[in-house]
Amino acid sequence: MSQLGKLAGVTALVLASAVLFATVAQRKMRDFEVYWAAGARAAVAEPLYRATDGHYRFKYLPAFAVAVSPLSRVTLPAAKAIWIALSVFCLAALVWVSVSIVPESSLSRRALAALTVAAMAKFYAHELVLGQANLLFGALCVAALGALLRGRDAAGGAAFGAAILVKPYAVAFVPYLLAVRRWRAAAAAALAGVAVAALPVVVYGVSGTIALTRAWWQTASETSVPLLTNADSISVFAMYAKWIGWGTAAATLSAATIGVLAAACVVALARRGGVRSPEVLEVGMALTLIPLVTPQGWDYALLLSTPLVALLIAQAARLPRGERAVFIVALLAVALSLYDVMGRAAYARFMSLAIITVCYLAILAVAVRVRLRRAA
Repeated sequence: MSQLGKLAGVTALVLASAVLFATVAQRKMRDFEVYWAAGARAAVAEPLYRATDGHYRFKYLPAFAVAVSPLSRVTLPAAKAIWIALSVFCLAALVWVSVSIVPESSLSRRALAALTVAAMAKFYAHELVLGQANLLFGALCVAALGALLRGRDAAGGAAFGAAILVKPYAVAFVPYLLAVRRWRAAAAAALAGVAVAALPVVVYGVSGTIALTRAWWQTASETSVPLLTNADSISVFAMYAKWIGWGTAAATLSAATIGVLAAACVVALARRGGVRSPEVLEVGMALTLIPLVTPQGWDYALLLSTPLVALLIAQAARLPRGERAVFIVALLAVALSLYDVMGRAAYARFMSLAIITVCYLAILAVAVRVRLRRAA
């Protein structure tokens, strides 16, 4: 990219951040307010997990509160401006890295980026309005993936480990790295994960950190089931809860479905031989699965599927007709499921039927078929 192009890109990011702050940040970003409050508590070693916070309870690791505590030193509007600028940068990085690492595509990078953004726009917008941290998590993970593809295993592993700070689900990349024999990356990720776990010790001490970790686990556990039937909940657990109500049958079906998804990942790993840059599909599938297999999986967290969606869009022209039809229909259903387009009643019905979850299960099935043919 030319210097002029880089300057234009930076300028666009700055302008986008300014517009978003002026139109969104000052009156929304409710989830970021939770981070900011938790950071303020961490700055003075106060308890983080409080039932009195109601629906807006802090549910992240103690280390995340410590990491964002410097933002509590500025006013909330200023902190929001910083966060939204960071989020816009992470969005740009997530999309651009995702399209840059696609092994083969008949589309230009710009065309692929445009189609990917069009498909995922509703998730990006929802994320920015809430002030969530999924863009940061996703950017760290694709940075890790990019480093692995360049042979920089230590850096890639460290980036995966850093992602644990934002979302503990990133710990799943340690066994993945071991499975694909990226020993240095696995070691770096594990060491970074240990550092993340130890970070609160600086503020709370050892016993305080242990107590906080227990409180985090209790908070995450006890707030999951009541939220399964929320309209924006899209996990496999939520799908069955919406269909038949939460109980033994729904729990059993959820476990069975997750077992099938785990088996699909094993198949994808087993068929990686002879595939160019196999990590792209594998990490893309893993990121897509995160909101689907975690009880508190929200629709906007599906922005993590950006690498997989970009890969499949690039592959679409070469897919067999049936698979291509399934992929396009599923992606269109996801992209066009907008409240403003469908209207209140239709959108509520659409979400209550967990159609987005079904669409993503179909997209994952297409991804597995692509791997079975060793096309990606």
